[in-house]
Amino acid sequence: MVDERRDDESLSAEKPAAVEPAEFYDDNGDVARPFLDDVRAVLEAEDAPALLERVEPLHETELGDLIEHLETDERQHLVRLLGEDFDYTALTEIDEAVRLEIVDAMPNEQIAEALLELDSDDAVYILEDLEEEDRKEILERLPFRERLRLRRALEYPEETAGRRMQTEFVAVPPFWTVGQTIDYMREDDDLPDRFAQIFVVDPTFKLLGSVDLHAILRTKRPETIESIMHPTRHAIPAEMDQEEAAQVFEQYDLLSAAVVDENERLVGVLTIDDIVDVIQAEAEEDFRLLGGVGDEEISDSVRVSARSRFPWLFVNLGTAFLAALVIGLFDATIQQMVALAALMPIVASMGGNAAAQTMTVTVRAIATRDIHIHNSGRIIRRELLVGLLNGSAIAVLIGCIAWAWIGSSDIGLVIGTAMLINMVTAALAGILIPLVLNKFGADPAIASAVFVTAVTDVVGFFGFLGLATWWFGLA
Repeated sequence: MVDERRDDESLSAEKPAAVEPAEFYDDNGDVARPFLDDVRAVLEAEDAPALLERVEPLHETELGDLIEHLETDERQHLVRLLGEDFDYTALTEIDEAVRLEIVDAMPNEQIAEALLELDSDDAVYILEDLEEEDRKEILERLPFRERLRLRRALEYPEETAGRRMQTEFVAVPPFWTVGQTIDYMREDDDLPDRFAQIFVVDPTFKLLGSVDLHAILRTKRPETIESIMHPTRHAIPAEMDQEEAAQVFEQYDLLSAAVVDENERLVGVLTIDDIVDVIQAEAEEDFRLLGGVGDEEISDSVRVSARSRFPWLFVNLGTAFLAALVIGLFDATIQQMVALAALMPIVASMGGNAAAQTMTVTVRAIATRDIHIHNSGRIIRRELLVGLLNGSAIAVLIGCIAWAWIGSSDIGLVIGTAMLINMVTAALAGILIPLVLNKFGADPAIASAVFVTAVTDVVGFFGFLGLATWWFGLA
C-alpha cells in the first residue's frame, strides 16, 4: 500500500570506522592535532583521493567535528574537493553559523542534489535556515515526490514534531497477512533502508496501530496484520512542540512514535535519535537563555554575539540604576558609618546567589513540567523554608564575622537580620518570578535572571541600610 523510505534509524549500525578513534580524537576528546594537520596538508596539495581516504571512514559526527576545526576557506575547500563524495549528513552535526557559511557558498543546484541523498528530517534541517528565495529554488529542482514531502514538513511551525519528523515510513493495511507483508518488504525497492516498526492504516491513511518487526518474525504467514498489531497509544500530533514530544518519549520509554495530522492521518515518524537531538538542543537553549544570550552559537561572529547579548544587558543596566537609587537614599547614613559601604555588597551578593539557585531549579522544573498548579504551593513553601534555614545559618555566620571585623555587635546584628530578610526574599523571588512570567506566556528562562537580581539587590540594600538607619538613629 502506501510506504515511504525509513522509520527507525536509531537501531541501525553506525558506519564502520577505519580510522581508529585514538587517531582522530586526542586524549581530551578533541580532534587530534596530527590528523588535523594532515588534512590541512592534503587540502593545500589539492589531493582529492588522499582527502577522501582520510575522511571517508569518519562517522558523520566526526566529519562535523573536523569541519568545525577548520577555517572558513578550508571548510569550503574540503566540500569542493570531495564533490559527490562529501557526506552532507555532516552538515546537520555542526553549528548553524558554520552550516550556513558552507551552504551559502554552494550553488542551489548542488544543494538540491545533496538533499536527495539525505533523509527527510535532515533535508528539512538544512532547508529551514535558508533564505525563502533560495529554499523555493532548491525545492523546484527536486523530483515531485521529494518536493511535496519536504514542503509538507516545512509548513509546520518551527520546533514542532512536524518539523523534526521523518516522512519515510512503512505502512500496510490491516487485512494483509504476515506473509504478504514479508513478501512486500522483500520485493519492493522503494522501502526504507532501515526500520523497526510497521504502521497500520485504513484506506484514508488514518493510523490504526503498529507492528514491531519482532512480532512479524515470530508469527506464522497466514495470520493477519490486524491480529498482531497493537493500538498506537502515543501518537504525536504534528503541531506538538518538540520539547513536549521529547517528554512523551521520556515518560513512555519510546524508541519511535507515529506523527499524525489534525485528522489522525499518518504523516511521519519521530525516532529516538531525533529526540536525543531535541533534548540536547532544548537543554542548551535553556542554559543560554538563563545567561541572557538567546540562541547564540560559539561560532557566531562578534557582531552577532554582541547584538544577541546587548538587550538584556541594557535591561540589567536599568535595574542596576534602581539599586543605585536605593543606595542614594541612604547617602547620609553611609557617610556617618563608612563600614556600611564595605558590608552592603555582601548582603546583595548572597541574596543574588541564593535566588539564582532557586531560579535555576524552578526554570528547569517549568521546562520539564515537574511543577504545576497542583504542587506549586508545596514547592513554594519548601523553597521558603530552605531560604529561611540557609538564611538563618548565613545570618549568624556573617553577623559574627562583622562583629569581629568591625568590633560592633550592633553592626553584626543589623547585617545578620538584613541577610536573613534578603535570603528569604531571594527564595521567594527565585520561584515566584519564573512562575508569574510563565503564567503570562513569557519565557521564564529569558527574563527571570534580570528581575530576580533586581529584587535581591533592591531588598538587600534597602533592608541593610534601612535597618542601620533605624537602629543607629542615623539620618
